[in-house]
Amino acid sequence: MTTLACLLVSLLPAPAFPTIGGASDTLRLGVGSPEVDGRIFPAHLARNRVYIGDGSPPVTTWTNELTVGDSAGVPVHRWVTRGVRLGPEGAGASWELVQTYDARTLAPLTYYRWSSDGSSMRLRIEGTRVRGVQQAPGDAAPRTIDRVIDRPGFFAGASDLVPMAVKLRPGLVITAPVWSPGMDATEVRVFTVVGRERVRVEGADVEAWKVEERVEGTGRFVATWFLTDASPFMVLAEMVLPDGRRQRITGVALDGPGGE
Repeated sequence: MTTLACLLVSLLPAPAFPTIGGASDTLRLGVGSPEVDGRIFPAHLARNRVYIGDGSPPVTTWTNELTVGDSAGVPVHRWVTRGVRLGPEGAGASWELVQTYDARTLAPLTYYRWSSDGSSMRLRIEGTRVRGVQQAPGDAAPRTIDRVIDRPGFFAGASDLVPMAVKLRPGLVITAPVWSPGMDATEVRVFTVVGRERVRVEGADVEAWKVEERVEGTGRFVATWFLTDASPFMVLAEMVLPDGRRQRITGVALDGPGGE
């Protein structure tokens, strides 16, 4: 996955997304929709790198490791993401994110993130109920979180998992609610399947599905995803930062032939 890829996505205003196909080409999803089946993702390990602009070295890197298990008889996915910011003098701040999803529905169940700057957050998500604790750098004690969101949502920081867990076809339009700890309410995202395209990723050519993600209602651009049906699944993401620079996130498998 690219579970953390979206943590760096900027929501830049853009023209409204085009209508592709008719109403029959639109799939409106919610958490629990039968069309979504995350069990297509096997256990795997991948690496992501973030580049800003052309010809620059990566500014951030992380690994995503998925293990498959169960919790009280329910199949679950456990994602562990370990990352570090990069600078001219070497590694900077590091962080780790551990998440648990329902393996079939992709419903978020638990969320734990800590950073070397002293911040941390631990959450349990039960439908629309979100409970846990959060601590900012320098805080003497953690702050309790107990809130209710408007409806269940897929995790916004891993929104690319949603189209990957659906059978894709050119022209398909998918809508789905997403949510993250930093959002006051869920937000409906629109994923448009443009078609198949060959892209260059870390020196290799990869054939992938091109999927554009925007915000419903405003057409605000989120990202263009290039997705495959094998590890690392998300091979490339492209977005535009508020200052106009292009940001790219690459994905490379570490658990197969040619893995590092």
